[in-house]
Amino acid sequence: MKSSTGKYFIALDHIRALAVFIVFTWHFIHVNDGQYAPPPIFPLSLLTEGHTGVSLFMVLSGYLFAKLLDGKKIIYTQFIWNRFLRLAPLLTIVKFIVGIQMHFSGDDVSAYIRNIILGIILPSLPNGGWSITVEFHFYLFLPILLFLAAKWKKSLLFVLAFAIIVRTLLHQELGQIQVLSYLTFIGRIDQFVFGIAAHQFGKTVEGKHLQAAGVLFLFTCFYWYFELQGGFFKSSSFPSPSMIWVFMPAIEGLAYATLIAWYDHSFTHSTGRVSRFIALIGTYSYSIYLLHFFIVFKMANFVNDHIFELSNIYWAIFFSAICFLLMIPIGYLSYQLVESPFLRFRTNYIVLPVSASNSAIDVG
Repeated sequence: MKSSTGKYFIALDHIRALAVFIVFTWHFIHVNDGQYAPPPIFPLSLLTEGHTGVSLFMVLSGYLFAKLLDGKKIIYTQFIWNRFLRLAPLLTIVKFIVGIQMHFSGDDVSAYIRNIILGIILPSLPNGGWSITVEFHFYLFLPILLFLAAKWKKSLLFVLAFAIIVRTLLHQELGQIQVLSYLTFIGRIDQFVFGIAAHQFGKTVEGKHLQAAGVLFLFTCFYWYFELQGGFFKSSSFPSPSMIWVFMPAIEGLAYATLIAWYDHSFTHSTGRVSRFIALIGTYSYSIYLLHFFIVFKMANFVNDHIFELSNIYWAIFFSAICFLLMIPIGYLSYQLVESPFLRFRTNYIVLPVSASNSAIDVG
C-alpha cells in the first residue's frame, strides 16, 4: 500500500503478507489443541508458534517509518491523524461487531465497554486489537527514537539495554514476564528499535545471502528448541516463568530486522503477477488480521469435522494455507469498503523543504 508520502515498497508488502499468514496459521491450528502438538520439523515452528508473526509486523513497522522519515521533519499532529485514519475505522467496526456478539450471547457488555476505553493504555482491545495499542505507544515514542538514532546511532543500544533491564527487574518482582513481553510496549520496544536500526545498517547486509541464510537457520532452530521447551503455552505454567521472555523480543527483533533489511536491499523486486498478488495480500493484511478472528476457528472446525481430521499438525498447516486464500477476498472487500475511503483524507505530514517550524518535530 502506498503511504501518504507517495512512496511504495513492494518488498515490504511481501513481508506483511508473510506475517499475516503466520498469525492466521497460529490461530487455525488451535483446533484439536494443535498449539500443544509436539514441534514439527524445525522451520515449521515459526508457524506452530505463529504468535511470532506479530513480532514480524512490529519490526517491519519500525523499519518502514525509519525508512520514510529518515532525515526529515514531520508535523507530528498530522502524522498521528494519518495513523488514526489508517487504523481506527476498521478497528471501530470490529469493536462494534464484537460488542453486538457479546450482547446477544448474554455477556457483560459494560465490562467490555470499560475494556475498550482502557484499550488506549492496556492490551484489552478485541481481535488482536491489543497490537494496535502497542503500535500507538510506538508512535508516541517514534520522534524520540528517530532523533536519538540520527544524533548517535549507538543510543539505540542503550534503549535496548534499558528495556532488557526493566524486564529483568519486573520478572524478579512478578515471577514471570511473558504477558508484558508479548502484549505491551515494555516488550515490543525492542522490535521497533531493531526495525529502526535495520534501516540504518541495512546496506551492510545487502547481497549477503549466506549470512541471511545463516540467520534464518539459527532463528528457526531457536524457535524449534523454544517450542520443544514449552513454547507459548506448554511451559510448566501459563504465563511462563521462564527467563526467555526477558530476551524473546530482542531475539525476534534482531532476526527479523536482519532478514527484512536483507530482503529489501538485496533484490530488484519484480512487479510481475505473482509478486503483485503477494503484495496485495500485504495491502489487505490489516483487514485480514483483524477480521480473521471472526471465522478462522469456524474454518478449522469445519475442516476438522467435515473434510479431514486435523490431529496431524502437518495437515493442519496445509489446510490453514488453503483457508487463508479464502481470507483474501474478504480482506479486499474490507480494504475497499472500510479502509480505503478514509485514506483520501490523509495529509502530507513531512515538512518540505526542511525549515524551522514550531509545529514540526525534527526526526533527523
